[in-house]
Amino acid sequence: MKNVKLRIVWIIPNVFCYLMLFGLAMWMMANVEGLQEINSLSIYVIFMILLLLVSVFGSYRILTWIKQGEM
Repeated sequence: MKNVKLRIVWIIPNVFCYLMLFGLAMWMMANVEGLQEINSLSIYVIFMILLLLVSVFGSYRILTWIKQGEM
């Protein structure tokens, strides 16, 4: 385990990104009808997809850094 503090600094924001994604998904499911009425459902879906991509890419980078021994 190399530099545990550095791992924590990178992993905690990544976990919060996943929590934010989960919270946004729950909020969207609760408000689908209202978002469709004001024609902004597509904006939230795009935002959710982008948040998912950022979270997955962040997890991938952290795992590759750990495997390479940089973290």
